[in-house]
Amino acid sequence: MPGSESHSDSRRRPASDSITDTILGIWREKCQPYAADYIGLAIIVPIWICLQLFAFTEPFHRMFALDDRRIQYPHAEIEHVPVTWLLIYAGLFPSVIILVWSFAFFKPHKTHVTLLGLGISLLVTLFVTDVIKNAVGRPRPDLIARCQPEPGTPEHELITYLRCTNPHHHVLHDGWRSFPSGHSSFAFSGLGYLSFFLMSQFRILHPRAGLYRTLVAFSPFLGAALIAISRLEDYRHDVFDVVVGSCLGLSISFGVWRRWFPALSSKECSEPHDAIEGEEEQSMFERIRDEEEMTGGGFEMQSREGGYLGTAVR
Repeated sequence: MPGSESHSDSRRRPASDSITDTILGIWREKCQPYAADYIGLAIIVPIWICLQLFAFTEPFHRMFALDDRRIQYPHAEIEHVPVTWLLIYAGLFPSVIILVWSFAFFKPHKTHVTLLGLGISLLVTLFVTDVIKNAVGRPRPDLIARCQPEPGTPEHELITYLRCTNPHHHVLHDGWRSFPSGHSSFAFSGLGYLSFFLMSQFRILHPRAGLYRTLVAFSPFLGAALIAISRLEDYRHDVFDVVVGSCLGLSISFGVWRRWFPALSSKECSEPHDAIEGEEEQSMFERIRDEEEMTGGGFEMQSREGGYLGTAVR
């Protein structure tokens, strides 16, 4: 019989085909809507690497004078927040918090969207910051200590980096990467994104949100601010560099977060846009299905107040 043949064919179907169908189904439902974002990341990353390796191996070197007090600060060998710890604080820590949140409430789709937004925020901030700081070439506050100018260099004249004698290539040329602060922009990009996420999950703009929720949601901002302030303590940047870098990272993190989540004033601010739209579409189809079921036979018509009006027979 035809039915038995189709049933036997389904039994003979390899398990690899079902696994492939499952993977393709997950891709179509969960990942395909974000394919453009993944493609954008795949474009930004190699461009940034090429800029670092070829175009911006050395930044633009602005001329400077030895008697400029703004660049006479000592060079700190040990930083308060090294690059490794910056990646942990602003990159790994927010990712772990989001994953823990996902395991606690079992929201795999929200986790995917949130982690994707975090990655976009960090990479875009890193790309924009490095392009700007290499193009501007502003001297750091510790430039003269890095430069180690050759004896006999005039103090009251503008000179170039060719007067420097420091043999360490990175230490020397990194002295012209002051604006904007990369630590500040990266910190506010990652921790700022985490703070916006927590604010949406705790719904801090809703009535009776609770002070503890507000404090927890704003704590990543405080951590990012402390990282930015550490750059002043290390004499790597001045206030202008830190403020601009912080605003840059904060703006990017907020813009990326708002792409995925509604405004904090919305009742659905804790769920991504597509999740809300999916629920609305599902409820709409469920309502249509109920009406079709009602037209299939007898149904009772009720008034808005709930009163009985009669029975209609098809």
